[in-house]
Amino acid sequence: MKSILVTGAGGFIGSHLVEQLIENGFKVKALIEYNSFNHHGWLEKSKYKNDCEIIFGDIRDKYFCTNLTKNVEKIFNLAALISIPYSYVSPNSYFQTNAIGVLNLCEASLENNVDELIQMSTSEVYGSAQYSPIDENHPTVTQSPYSASKLSAEAIANSFNLSFGLNIKIARVFNTFGPRQSTRAIIPVIISQLLSKSDKIKIGSLDPTRDLNYVSDSCSALIALANAKINKEKIFNIGSNKSISIKNLAEKIMELTNIKKEIITDKKRIRPINSEVNNLQCDNNLFKSLTNFTPQVSLSDGLLKTINWFSSKIKYDNFDTNYNI
Repeated sequence: MKSILVTGAGGFIGSHLVEQLIENGFKVKALIEYNSFNHHGWLEKSKYKNDCEIIFGDIRDKYFCTNLTKNVEKIFNLAALISIPYSYVSPNSYFQTNAIGVLNLCEASLENNVDELIQMSTSEVYGSAQYSPIDENHPTVTQSPYSASKLSAEAIANSFNLSFGLNIKIARVFNTFGPRQSTRAIIPVIISQLLSKSDKIKIGSLDPTRDLNYVSDSCSALIALANAKINKEKIFNIGSNKSISIKNLAEKIMELTNIKKEIITDKKRIRPINSEVNNLQCDNNLFKSLTNFTPQVSLSDGLLKTINWFSSKIKYDNFDTNYNI
């Protein structure tokens, strides 16, 4: 029996995806970036840690990718650098991982006859909405080195489909949130500050809108995409078809936690003026028409689950709530 390979398996979404795949009966090979601590990321304390084959390595190494993809049926590539602020500081590292890493996986997939590569992309490749909701035909405008690296990865994957017949599916996933997410992300930023001793919440721009999706829905959608028999389309939006401003999101989380604090704009958290993506709202009709997938967790329910998780982590695990890029 061939394995399903998940790269980025120790990360926020990757660890949840590994667990859902195992729950659905798949044999999973989980790639975690090599580290000298022998730490398994968010799979370290997972009840499924011993139910998958965990491998340490780096997709930037072509030789490693060739060995990694032997006896693999499908690949979910979630290995990526994702912090947009840090992409301004170290853009080259983003292209090395997010683009060259995909090139290595594509070449290895061809060599080892991998059936399909599912490339995790992002709604950030659209840039600020020129019309809303955003469908797959919306123009792509890369407003950060991060989004440019992800669109480059899409182009590489698509070129291998057209040139060599590699089966690929590209998932443009709108903003995902939930337990295990980094405190760099907006929802953990808000929750952690509400639960801290500070009397204010420091946020960047308050006006941008985002289409927010609970992590179990994003993972279920990725699995539905992998299972779908699709002949023509290669790029698919995954999202809720709803959006909320950052300001309204903060107010909603305050309502759910029953904690009220002053919201202030922190200049160091604001993107360069021409780099801010102002509005993102998904049109998922293409994906829904091909998979019948519908998100199951409402924004309020997902936020409550996330609040409860962070509350436990902050109270019992000395969870770091400091902002970093």
